[in-house]
Amino acid sequence: MKKLSVILLSLILSGCVALPFEFQEKLPEKVAPTKFKIPFPEPESGQPIVVAVYSFLDRTGQKKDSPTVAKFSSAVTQGAETLLLKALADVGDGKWFRIVERVGLDNLLKERQLIRSAREEAKDNNILRPILYAGMIIEGSIVSYDTNKRTGGFGWRYLGIGPLTQYQEDIVTVSLRAVNVQTGEVILTVNTQKTLLSVATSVATFKFFNQGTRSFENEIGSTSTEPTIYAVKAAIDFAVEEMVYQGEEKGLWKFKQPFKRPE
Repeated sequence: MKKLSVILLSLILSGCVALPFEFQEKLPEKVAPTKFKIPFPEPESGQPIVVAVYSFLDRTGQKKDSPTVAKFSSAVTQGAETLLLKALADVGDGKWFRIVERVGLDNLLKERQLIRSAREEAKDNNILRPILYAGMIIEGSIVSYDTNKRTGGFGWRYLGIGPLTQYQEDIVTVSLRAVNVQTGEVILTVNTQKTLLSVATSVATFKFFNQGTRSFENEIGSTSTEPTIYAVKAAIDFAVEEMVYQGEEKGLWKFKQPFKRPE
């Protein structure tokens, strides 16, 4: 009866084992918070800033990690420019940045040429409006994806039965910069980081029976991993917000009304 009580207690405790490790730490770069999309006030000018995004590339060179087979898929997304476009469009409910198409510029130019040809054939004298040009280019890249930055675990067993918790911490770093189109000067540069956490929890049983001639082994558990795409999106969102703050502090633009930066 005593042994049964110990076994039941171990199973109960396995579901609520706390990690003996604090993931949060001070980093040299800005670290993405949990919540995003701060409601910025409108720009003082009342007009959104016209910006262009050509690309936002993966500079990490990292491939998906696997202990058994070689994987050639990239560890981070190859379409991060779509996340950057969305982040820019969401600042201040779309009142801060007016985004022009540059990623698919070739397709745009071809379509405009087709319109001109069709109007010429139809003898349509309507003039095709000129393409909107940007005063600022937003560019950057995913510069680092560090895996297994910190790993560890905690577990115990009594009479061959006990829980085990393992954790792993990865970090993704992005760099964002704003370039003045008229002068080519880099007017803003922001680097941000986001931590990815992976936790695996399991309960194992290992017992011998029949005078040690037979053994029984069993293990159940679960693993939780934060998606890489979420970490990249979080870092880009925070980089855009940080860029707006830095631009206001440097006098590149002003808020329409006083706005205190959240802590």
